[in-house]
Amino acid sequence: MNKPITSDAKSVHPGVRIAAEWSWRLIVIFAGLAVLGYVVLRLETVLIPVGLALLASALLIPFVDRMQTWGVPRSAAVVVVLLGALGIVAGIMTFVVEQFIDGLPELTDQFAASVTQIQNWLTSGPFHFSEDQIRQAGDSVVKSVQSNREELTSGALTTAAVVTEIFTGALLTFFTLIFFLYGGDQIWEFVTRIVPRDSRRRIRIAGAAGFGSLIGYVRATVAVAAADAIGIGAGLAILGVPLALPLASLVFIGAFIPIVGAFLTGFLAVLVALVTKGFLTALIVLGIIIGVMQLEAHVMQPLLLGRAVRLHPLAVVLAITAGIVLAGIVGGLLAVPIVAVLNTAIRSLLADDPDAVYAQLLVEDPETPLYPAEPDEPRTEPRIENPIPPDQATHDD
Repeated sequence: MNKPITSDAKSVHPGVRIAAEWSWRLIVIFAGLAVLGYVVLRLETVLIPVGLALLASALLIPFVDRMQTWGVPRSAAVVVVLLGALGIVAGIMTFVVEQFIDGLPELTDQFAASVTQIQNWLTSGPFHFSEDQIRQAGDSVVKSVQSNREELTSGALTTAAVVTEIFTGALLTFFTLIFFLYGGDQIWEFVTRIVPRDSRRRIRIAGAAGFGSLIGYVRATVAVAAADAIGIGAGLAILGVPLALPLASLVFIGAFIPIVGAFLTGFLAVLVALVTKGFLTALIVLGIIIGVMQLEAHVMQPLLLGRAVRLHPLAVVLAITAGIVLAGIVGGLLAVPIVAVLNTAIRSLLADDPDAVYAQLLVEDPETPLYPAEPDEPRTEPRIENPIPPDQATHDD
């Protein structure tokens, strides 16, 4: 009679057991992250306006709190701050659009002249293209546009749908912002009631610390974006590049995406300078942009952000890339603030004294690494040369 086959856990090598335990735990974590990502993508129409409203509230809530300390009712303070912010944004946008409309004819004329110069260079330069070849190339472009008219029309309809979606999202963002400014702390306390009572206080402190980091991040980002726009815009104006103010406005908006945003929008200014003013001016504009970016990276960001919200450049780049892949430009805008908030909140959750975590991050020397590469103290524990017991090793062999 055959004996029943039984599984003896001791007969499995410890390395295999550890790998199996890690594997099923990692599978569960990955499945949870996949479900979370799916839910976020399905609800992006709601979550993106909420995220933008949270960023705007981090920028405006200090003004509301200051007015309340002056004796102004909070509801009135919210109304005044919102009207003031909308007035400033509307005024700036109106001025920029007017400057763009005024400068567009000059840009068009200079662009046409540049195209003529390129055509002359192609015909009389080293390539010796004939005028018929250039004309045929232009006709092929026109025919391609005419043959794809239906696709262009459907694209216009899609653009109209996108405009409607953006308008709806803007209304939802504004509506959410009102309640965040009026009673954001009460909303947070209500949401955290689902947390067990023993952990509720620690969660609330972590959320408050994370929002404090977000306030610092938004303030510093606005200051850095303004410095980038002023520096690059002044350089464009001095060099006489058309549309200097609209291009500076694009730099200001792009600077809200750290590291890559201001450089990409500044590269557009380089292209405009190349088309309108020539290679030398474009080279000077590129030098101005690189100089402003170096000033931002080595002077302004360390002084304004500090350790509380300063992240490693690799973490910033990876977060922006993941955000753009998942949610486009808006994802790239929200990625770094989310990482900054999670950085502080998680440190608060893991700390023995969560009340002191945020204060400890605000050190006098912002250049001190937040996570040093080497341990503060040398290793004192004895190194285990053979972690497997002798009898187990003999049995496995």
